[in-house]
Amino acid sequence: MKRSVGQILGRTGIRIPLILWTIAVLYPIFWMFIGSFKSNAEIYRNPWGFPETWNFQNFVDAWTNYNIDTSVFNSLLVTLIGAVLTLVLAIPTAYAIERINFRGSKVLFTVYVSAMMIPMVLGWIPLFFLLSDLNLLDNIFGLAIVYAVSQLPFSIFVLTSFMSTIPKSLEESAAMDGITPYGTLWKIITPLTMSGIITVTIMNAIQFWNEYFMALIFLQSQENYTLALAIDYISNEAQYSNAWGTLFAGLVIAIVPVIILYAIFQRRIAKGMTEGAIKG
Repeated sequence: MKRSVGQILGRTGIRIPLILWTIAVLYPIFWMFIGSFKSNAEIYRNPWGFPETWNFQNFVDAWTNYNIDTSVFNSLLVTLIGAVLTLVLAIPTAYAIERINFRGSKVLFTVYVSAMMIPMVLGWIPLFFLLSDLNLLDNIFGLAIVYAVSQLPFSIFVLTSFMSTIPKSLEESAAMDGITPYGTLWKIITPLTMSGIITVTIMNAIQFWNEYFMALIFLQSQENYTLALAIDYISNEAQYSNAWGTLFAGLVIAIVPVIILYAIFQRRIAKGMTEGAIKG
């Protein structure tokens, strides 16, 4: 009996802080969601309650008057290009470091891992001048290249962990059958590390979709704004025009795709990170 009471108290002591933390995280999102369907007058009159009438005009205003449609397209484009480019660069690099014996492979891997510890803010000024010299400043493709390079260390670190779990006998058998190293990489190694590739792609895509500071520095024209910059623009406008409902609607448009994406692939992400942590 004492043991069962102790177990109940122990579980309760763990669950209560988790429940409180969940409420603290979800309530602002819930408040933002219901605020996106209110008029400005109703937001001031009843900020914490449900809307009297569910008004979709805020979404229309955000989509048309503040060019959220263009910003969504820009964010989709930079996220897609950045995620694909990261994989194109990270998969062969991770394979070379993990599976090909050459002098300096361990040093190179250490350099990539160490790069994860360097704050990205230290590279913003040099990158600004570099993109300016390459005529890629205020360019969606230039921003996508910066995103891809910034996530290379993390992607290589995760993918090398997955590749280390694949038996080398498979590569030896493929070599005996006449398959080239490139064929081994794309026909054998890549399919077997698909869980890691999906995990890396999703986490990078979420990072690119939500990124703000580099987009703020490297993009200057409003027609090139990503969604994060468009939300910031609406936020500044809301201070003078009281367009709080429009701001909430823009925030909902920004976070709903991320929530849906993570909800769909949550188990795969957790499984991928767990498998990647097991070597041998």
